[in-house]
Amino acid sequence: MSKSKRDVNRKWLWYFLGAIAAFQLYFVRELLAAFALFILVFAAFGSVIATVYMFHKIWEAGVLRLVKSRHPWLITARHAVSSIEDYARRPLRRPGSQPTSA
Repeated sequence: MSKSKRDVNRKWLWYFLGAIAAFQLYFVRELLAAFALFILVFAAFGSVIATVYMFHKIWEAGVLRLVKSRHPWLITARHAVSSIEDYARRPLRRPGSQPTSA
């Protein structure tokens, strides 16, 4: 084995021993545990946000497909909604009628 190869191996051995010594310290274990919890919470929030976004896009595509549909049942439903909206816009009393007396 060449001397430079031995030096590289010795360097990595010291890194490994330093890492083992660092893991034995309490605060290093606490920091790693906090980091692991942070990763779990971040992944949970990310999953919830991605799921909500996916459901929103699916809903949007479904509504767009429904709006573009020319099915007779949907056309009838649109006409019904339109007539209900027209009826709702009408005033409750005739214009110029006397107010009710209490």
